[in-house]
Amino acid sequence: MKFLLKLLTLAFVLWAGVSVIDASQSVNANFNAAKPHHTPEGFKNNYPHETNQNFWKWQWERMSQGVAPAPEGGWQTVLPSVKPDVAFLKANRSERTITWLGHATVLLQTGGVNIITDPVFSERTAPVQFAGPKRQVPFMMAVDELPEIDVVFISHNHYDHLDLGTIQQFKTRFPNAKYIVPLGLKAWFDEQGVDNVRELDWWDVVRFGQLDYTFVPAQHWSKRSLSDTNRSLWGGVVIEDKAAPWRFIYTGDTGYSRDFQDIAAKFPSGFDWAAIPIGAYEPRWFMKAQHVNPDESVQILRDLNAKQALAVHWGTWRLTDEPLDQPPKDLAVALAKQGVSAERFHVFKNGELRRIN
Repeated sequence: MKFLLKLLTLAFVLWAGVSVIDASQSVNANFNAAKPHHTPEGFKNNYPHETNQNFWKWQWERMSQGVAPAPEGGWQTVLPSVKPDVAFLKANRSERTITWLGHATVLLQTGGVNIITDPVFSERTAPVQFAGPKRQVPFMMAVDELPEIDVVFISHNHYDHLDLGTIQQFKTRFPNAKYIVPLGLKAWFDEQGVDNVRELDWWDVVRFGQLDYTFVPAQHWSKRSLSDTNRSLWGGVVIEDKAAPWRFIYTGDTGYSRDFQDIAAKFPSGFDWAAIPIGAYEPRWFMKAQHVNPDESVQILRDLNAKQALAVHWGTWRLTDEPLDQPPKDLAVALAKQGVSAERFHVFKNGELRRIN
């Protein structure tokens, strides 16, 4: 029984964003033949890349060779957490802040606006909450403790980035929130009864108040069921306060590609802060096309000409083979190898809040 439960949990990684790509697809209602990343069936990445999507080979390797066990007492013993100042965050509309709430969930306060990326406040990242990857560190904020959320950005539809339970809570808790989602994903929100959804293609820009939001490309893919592979788009977001001025980018899930050089060409003055993934990268033969490793994360920082970076997409759910506390260690090595100051790439504690001058 224990073996079957373990196999079921591993199989649920399929739904968490690291699974084999299915060939069964439907017609792309958003198809635009003038755009190279559009296909009649869905969407594709900008640049060719090698892929090895043998999911079951990976799972066999995990079961036969094993992965590093959790430390005694669990991963939370080596992954520090801190409670942010909830009262300050709720009252704040003047200071710029960044709070990391685990994995890809970042609370950004800038220009008097409260923005959250890929919010997931469920225990498991899976279609159901009785199986699948379980959160390994405690929640440092509940949905009710969040400040009034004005803008929600969703990078793509994988379960560790788009969570039904969280969206249902947000619909009740933040009825006036605006949602920025990739092309092809609005229909899902319509099904949930969520209004105020803006669907964007790569390089589309929308303005809310004094902030501009540009949806930018990444090398990844989408899948939420057995028949919707790549039917919705994926990507990151550039958030600009031109009055300040100040510029932030959250790359979303991504493998390394020339997309970041393209983004830099569109924003030649660079970025003040960049939220860049550093985790979920082993084994490389399977993950390389869809998730960067820390060495590639540092290269993205350099490509984007970002002054500062925040490490995301690590230390929350064990989705892949590297130990949960390994990404920061590999990041330190990569920074030294590439001659980049460690003070530029920040590894926050789970729940850490920082005021950004």
